[in-house]
Amino acid sequence: MENARVLYVAQEITPYLPETHMSQIGRYLPQGIQEQGKEIRTFMPRFGNINERRNQLHEVIRLSGMNLIIDDTDHPLIIKVASIQQARMQIYFIDNEDYFQRKATIRDKNNKFFEDNDERAIFYSRGVIETVKKLGWAPDLVHCHGWISSLVPLYLKKAYKDNPLFSELKVIVSVYDDGFTEKLSKDFAKKIKIEGITNKDLEYYKQPDYVNMIKSAIDYSDAVVIGNEKINKDIESYLGKIDKPVLEYQSEDDYIKAYNAFYDKILEQ
Repeated sequence: MENARVLYVAQEITPYLPETHMSQIGRYLPQGIQEQGKEIRTFMPRFGNINERRNQLHEVIRLSGMNLIIDDTDHPLIIKVASIQQARMQIYFIDNEDYFQRKATIRDKNNKFFEDNDERAIFYSRGVIETVKKLGWAPDLVHCHGWISSLVPLYLKKAYKDNPLFSELKVIVSVYDDGFTEKLSKDFAKKIKIEGITNKDLEYYKQPDYVNMIKSAIDYSDAVVIGNEKINKDIESYLGKIDKPVLEYQSEDDYIKAYNAFYDKILEQ
């Protein structure tokens, strides 16, 4: 389906963060899909270890200036943008001084998991959706990469389902080997909840760990992509029980064509 609009909600994109399998997908998949004739928008968190000067990030004043309330506290939403010239592609960055100024991604220099990673995931997911609303850009398909984007399916399918920009879209979640063993805040479910989300929708978050975050993302998505050759065993087992399209792991040689064909299949449903 040419001319379809695809929104990428990424956790990592190279060259802004070190090269990993996920960050390479974040960089080259949107370009490849754009070259197949689709329109794209791409987002990632503005982690504090991203060099703004070298990568020429600048604030988009017309999109910034909103506040998101999480756990009864206002957090300013700042939007920055950078261009990957050779790909004719812009990357939008979700920024906030409380959550994304520290010089690290999800762990500190001693490898300690940040205690507010739950709120960072909430802020990022809601920040992307609110920015897309401000852009007035209606995606046909949303593709989420990495656990920090895993709340996007829930928010889109429940809290934003009546918004005309999002009422017709399909959501795909990619599952990677990006797991962690730590538990998130015991108040995670309460912090996630906004209008349109019920206690029943938050069942998984009563035990707030990596596996349950990904299971919830799968439940609120229309399809799943296996992003790594090896993924969490519990998630792998769960995928065997669901009645949804699942695209198996694709080699680096031809994954863009396979993803594009999968997108078309899901969009036609």
